[in-house]
Amino acid sequence: MLLNEQEILRRQKREELMRMGINPFPPELFEINATSAEIKANFDAEKGNYKQISLAGRLMSVRGKGSAAFAELQDSSGRIQVYFRRDDICPEEDKTMYNIVFKKLLDIGDILGIQGYAFVTQVGEISIHVTSFKILNKALKPLPIVKRDKDGNVHDGFTDPELRYRQRYVDLIVNPEVKDIFIKRAKIISTMRSIFDEKGWLEVETPILQPIHGGAAAQPFKTHHNSLDMPLYMRIANELYLKRLIVGGFDGVYEFGKMFRNEGMDRTHNPEFTALEFYVAYKDYEWMMDMTETILEKVAIAVHGKTSFPVGENEINFAGPFERLSILGSIEKYTGVDLTDLSEEETRGYCKQWGIEIDDSMGKAKLIDEIFGEKVEEHLIQPTFIIDYPVEMSPLTKKHRSKEGLVERFELFVNGKELANAYTELNDPIDQKERFEDQLKLAARGDEEAMAMDDDFLRSLEYGMPPTSGIGIGIDRLTMFLTNNSSIQEVLFFPQMRPEKKILAATVADYEAVGVPEIWIPALQKMGFFTIEALKEANPNKVFNDLGGMRKKLKIDAKLPSKEEVENWVS
Repeated sequence: MLLNEQEILRRQKREELMRMGINPFPPELFEINATSAEIKANFDAEKGNYKQISLAGRLMSVRGKGSAAFAELQDSSGRIQVYFRRDDICPEEDKTMYNIVFKKLLDIGDILGIQGYAFVTQVGEISIHVTSFKILNKALKPLPIVKRDKDGNVHDGFTDPELRYRQRYVDLIVNPEVKDIFIKRAKIISTMRSIFDEKGWLEVETPILQPIHGGAAAQPFKTHHNSLDMPLYMRIANELYLKRLIVGGFDGVYEFGKMFRNEGMDRTHNPEFTALEFYVAYKDYEWMMDMTETILEKVAIAVHGKTSFPVGENEINFAGPFERLSILGSIEKYTGVDLTDLSEEETRGYCKQWGIEIDDSMGKAKLIDEIFGEKVEEHLIQPTFIIDYPVEMSPLTKKHRSKEGLVERFELFVNGKELANAYTELNDPIDQKERFEDQLKLAARGDEEAMAMDDDFLRSLEYGMPPTSGIGIGIDRLTMFLTNNSSIQEVLFFPQMRPEKKILAATVADYEAVGVPEIWIPALQKMGFFTIEALKEANPNKVFNDLGGMRKKLKIDAKLPSKEEVENWVS
């Protein structure tokens, strides 16, 4: 493992603390009786409350290290200024705890437990006067330096998405506003859960590993169960299991569950995502549209205190009723072409005319879906129900009660993106079997997203499923909208990423191969050149100048290389 100078120094401080008999990672609990936010909100100097504060947090800054110093401590609720004074920390003759531990062995990022009392500084800032402190954790890696001016504006922030998503723990420490996204996400879920619980619907759990991938048109992840010696799929949807529970006699069931789809990744798709699905007996898709409007309106109010909120350059309003358009009607609205009575080849011709990428495996329904995605979705800014899909696009949906060739299905679009998908559920087992057989034909044509035959689900329908409506809502995407984020990675604590590249330190032979004498290798490493690649990217003049200073620091008894020699190392 390559350690920089700061990391080496922090490890040395850890050892020094242990030599002093101070455990930098103590096992015992530290009693906390207040938070920074609570103190700042409720302290009253005239009442003299908060006289015996016990608080823990991370050291984020220190100003002045004479006989007194101000610092900032950050806990889960925010930051508060704390005041250390040597004679209060060390009232006896021994001043080690202040002069050595506080002044020399603490670093930004260390976690402290403090005791003291609240007061107001001369400039009016509520602070804590520390009477004692305890190291609860010695941080061995330095935090990124994030500078904030007096108005709270951030400079030199920790903003690289690659680092932020890969090291979310650091992101949450130095960018505390990121926490608000996940607090709102939790509020979205808890609000939905309270709505469902009030209606008496049951929260359930269904299998993640399934013998048949079903419930959606998507590519699954496949694995193998050694004991059963059989293939299993990570679920792409939980729909077919939730419907089995409706067959079993529950009037309403719901699940907030992880889904997994082995497909492309982009700013709005992650291979692992969270979806809400719920199913209610004796309802249809028209009832579900009304229910969806109610849910989203309550969620918006819970998060923002009102139904409208910004998403990018748009102001979205979740107050119902939402516009309702048939999928073919929406295509005609935005292209001027009515596809209703066209053949598959005629529809394919329009795809080619409009430059839409297609292949021979696509039937008419899939072509319509591609046209809709290319020509319509971007126009659907305010919440819009797209309804009445072709039967081929919806193998789990009941046929339309009055429109031949269509099904009772809707998708909800917001800001040009799909948010929800819902049906009047197909409960005729004969019809369902024929739909599955049609899916098998599509699979034979090369459609990798076609559904498989699920005989057990068909058997459950043969026992009788009441008329039912069901819906799936993407929690990640809903959170993106309600927190005004355009990237799904921002609303996932730990988004999927490529493996982190490991940096292998250069060997002595590697340095010597580019002309560096062995005696100068420690100096180059101390300057941060642990790899030949890093050395080759350096400015030769700077390397030469810094080498002179490092020669003195390391007391290297050798003649300084010439500028030409250093240029040869770097070139």
